[in-house]
Amino acid sequence: MADTSDTRTPAQIEADIKRRREVLAETLDEIGVRVHPQTIIGDAKAKAAAHLDHTVGRAYVQVNRVVSDVRAQFVDDEGAPRLERIVPVALFAVGVVGLFAVGRKRRKG
Repeated sequence: MADTSDTRTPAQIEADIKRRREVLAETLDEIGVRVHPQTIIGDAKAKAAAHLDHTVGRAYVQVNRVVSDVRAQFVDDEGAPRLERIVPVALFAVGVVGLFAVGRKRRKG
C-alpha cells in the first residue's frame, strides 16, 4: 500500500496549491500567446523575412564577386585601367550600338 501520510499542514498544502495554480495559469497564458493567430502570422512573417534576407545576402555576395572578377579584368593591381582590354570591349560595344542604330533606321525608312 502507498503511504498516504502527509506531514504538511493545511496552510502549506493550500500555499502549494496556490503556487501550482499560478504556474499553470502562467503556462496557459504562454500557450495562448503561442497559438494566437497573430503570433503564428508574426512568426511566419519573421521566418519568411529571415529567409529573404539570407537569399538577398547570398545574391549580394555573388554579384559582388562577379563585379570584382570583371573589375579585375579591366583594372591592374595598382588600380590603373588596362587599356589593352578596355579598348577592344569599348569598340565592340560601339559596333553593337551602331548595328542597332542602322537596323532601326532601315525599319523606319
